[in-house]
Amino acid sequence: MNRRDCLRWTALAAAGAMAATARAVPARRTKPRVVIVGGGFAGCACALRLKYLDPGIAVSLIDPVERYTTCPMSNEVIAGLRDLASITVSRQGLRRAGVSFIGDRVLGIDVTRRRVQLSAGRALPFERLVVAPGIRLLWDRIEGYDEQASQTMPHAWQAGAQTTRLANQLHSMQDGGVVAISVPSGLLRCPPGPYERASLIAHYLSRHKPRSKVLILDANNSFPKQAQFTDAWNSLYPGMIEWIAMTQDGAVLRVDVAAMTLHTAAGAHKVAVANVIPPQAPGELAPATGLASDHGWCPIRPGTFESTLIPAVHVIGDACIADAMPKSASAACSQAQQCAGAIASLLSGRDAPEPVFDSVCYSMLEPTRALAFPGHFEVADGKIVAAGTPATDAQGLRPEVSAQFARDAERWYADILAKSFAA
Repeated sequence: MNRRDCLRWTALAAAGAMAATARAVPARRTKPRVVIVGGGFAGCACALRLKYLDPGIAVSLIDPVERYTTCPMSNEVIAGLRDLASITVSRQGLRRAGVSFIGDRVLGIDVTRRRVQLSAGRALPFERLVVAPGIRLLWDRIEGYDEQASQTMPHAWQAGAQTTRLANQLHSMQDGGVVAISVPSGLLRCPPGPYERASLIAHYLSRHKPRSKVLILDANNSFPKQAQFTDAWNSLYPGMIEWIAMTQDGAVLRVDVAAMTLHTAAGAHKVAVANVIPPQAPGELAPATGLASDHGWCPIRPGTFESTLIPAVHVIGDACIADAMPKSASAACSQAQQCAGAIASLLSGRDAPEPVFDSVCYSMLEPTRALAFPGHFEVADGKIVAAGTPATDAQGLRPEVSAQFARDAERWYADILAKSFAA
């Protein structure tokens, strides 16, 4: 049985076993077992928080990657402002905290028996399972753009080799070339990310290839903090960044990799570097195991992040439907904290804590200036909603304010690495 067939079997088993699951809760062990699948910000932050709240919980985290490269700050790598090693973390912090890190892949979830099946043949029992699968890229939604095409037209939306590939292309292109960024419609990991990327690429070009330009081909008609980004571009990089909205035929419909050309309804754009960001959906494990709804993402109960489709399984991070919360590392970490608190309470027979979420993200405009995206959220009428009016950066282009945001961004990154990876 191959991995895809096994995952399909798991989805059927999950659907058929839901009624029986309520009667199949295992007897309480001395150490209750929590298994976490996915070693990004959400999964690791949840593991660390669980061990902090109750060291007696046996926490296992499964991910095939020993060293994790973060998407936050990866745009700075592309622009030559830092190296890949500076955004790569190990699992040693998890191990020191008492989390059992297992470098493997999950083939399926046996809901009835509450076990996770690993590719190496081992099965792990659990009383609560947390799934943090992140995103997967939807290939071929743009004609001609598949995984092979991404070797020539990198997406760099999963940090690592793709980040390096795009950086190398940018650094080796001739002055006077066009760097195109194709932005998809629909839910997106880090919604401001493409526009931060445009800013930092323009910063690099303005210093090393000043006759070049950045072309943003957008399948949307607006983007986060559009006025602030646009004002910054006009001030810092006049004439260098062009944004074409969907209503102006900005959506890329087809790519010709050999000719380095992006096609929209309005015509063809031949470019020197093409950064094509595909549409996105939850990681493969979510739909294959029945955790994703017909809408494609994973519905959860916002107080505990328990799946509404499969009991005793929680979904956090980019894959879950978190209503007003963005798909970002900061939001994922906040969800992980709440989920861990809920699980620790449930395992000890207490009510889950009152859900309150905070997140903040930063978009660099150039090395010493940034925009801030703060958020405060709560649960109302069964949904996660924005609470209050967060401080904004309406005047963020004032040098002293945007400079403070840039300093805050460095502190925020160090803090979230500590919370998620004990790094």
